[in-house]
Amino acid sequence: MTVVCKPSKIGSAMCVPLAWSLIAVSMLLLPMARARMSAEQAQPAATSPAAKAIGLVKSVSGNGLVLATETGSSITVVVVDSTRLVRVAPGQKDLKDAAPAQLSDVHSGDRMLVKGNFSDDGKNLTASLAVLMKQEDVAAKRERDRQDWQKRGLGGLVGSVDMKAGTVAITTRGLSGAQTVSVQISKDTVIRRYARDSVKFDDATAATLDQIKPGDQLRARGTRNADGTQMAADEIVSGTFRNIAGTVAAVNGAAGTVTVLDLVTNKPVTLKVSSDSQLRKLPEMMAQRVAARLKGGTGGDTPPAPQNHPTGSSSDAASADASSSDGAGRRPHANGPPDFQQMLARMPAVALTELQKGDAVMLVSTEGGADAQPIAITLLTGVEPILAAAPNRVRAAMLLSPWNLSGGGEESGGATP
Repeated sequence: MTVVCKPSKIGSAMCVPLAWSLIAVSMLLLPMARARMSAEQAQPAATSPAAKAIGLVKSVSGNGLVLATETGSSITVVVVDSTRLVRVAPGQKDLKDAAPAQLSDVHSGDRMLVKGNFSDDGKNLTASLAVLMKQEDVAAKRERDRQDWQKRGLGGLVGSVDMKAGTVAITTRGLSGAQTVSVQISKDTVIRRYARDSVKFDDATAATLDQIKPGDQLRARGTRNADGTQMAADEIVSGTFRNIAGTVAAVNGAAGTVTVLDLVTNKPVTLKVSSDSQLRKLPEMMAQRVAARLKGGTGGDTPPAPQNHPTGSSSDAASADASSSDGAGRRPHANGPPDFQQMLARMPAVALTELQKGDAVMLVSTEGGADAQPIAITLLTGVEPILAAAPNRVRAAMLLSPWNLSGGGEESGGATP
């Protein structure tokens, strides 16, 4: 047997068998190892990382539902007795005021966040928490937001950004001319940035002030001063877009593209037309009046806001509505520029296949790039008189600026602004 010897306190040698030392240590460690193994066996779920998914409910059946997630996949969510299922209002930031809900309250189209663990095969997620947001609640909030953007919003081109002062100077353009507005950003201002390849407000992501550059297009909502030259912004969204005035060179219905000869650069631009793109026709009377304004004339009364009518004509009710507004979607004494987005939403829709070679168009698109084809956000036909009357083609291209930041609007499922 191997022994180890070490000096005693009085100088003699005290030898202790090493094997017995190891046995003693092993006897001390064995109970600890057994306790650890028992704990691991008692908590197998700890080896399965918790999962989280957000999306829209596709269907509900039995004690489960199918969720179409934001990543594009579909998962089956299993609701068990221990699942905490609650309902919240859109915009609610915590579960403090969440109301208890039942699986019977969940319907197709509702929005839901779930947390839990996946099964071994990864096909089912057993929810420990399910947070429900009803479809009708989301729709009601979107409508409130849409109205607020119309009432307290403005849009234009960024001229400059003052990081120290926290201000963005934008130029808004209406039928009656341009105005510069200083948008004040505070620590409470929500700042968003449009995704490079998306025209949807819902796809806009959180951003910072230093991401906004001169030439960007920006829309803000907040409180304006008496003369409308300053705004304290509650929320802003910005993006880099292209304004194009030109003529249709080719249409490819199968590929969903339109090629436009840009009158400013004299070069063709091919754009993708998606389900979120707005294609509208400007009524001839309105086009003539806009053209008259560009020439410096009054053009008579400001053109009335057209109704969403199959022929593009206005009804008696529309005429009455126009007489109680300034004709550009803005009520008398309203604080801000005309609401062009409201005007645009009322114009007759145009199908891509209806566009003909040589048609004059004005449009706003995403920036595009080497790896991404630009996507048409808004394309307006019936603009021949405007392009003929514009003092310069650059100004004509910019006329759509106040219209462009709404993507497809409510009709295509987009959110505000």
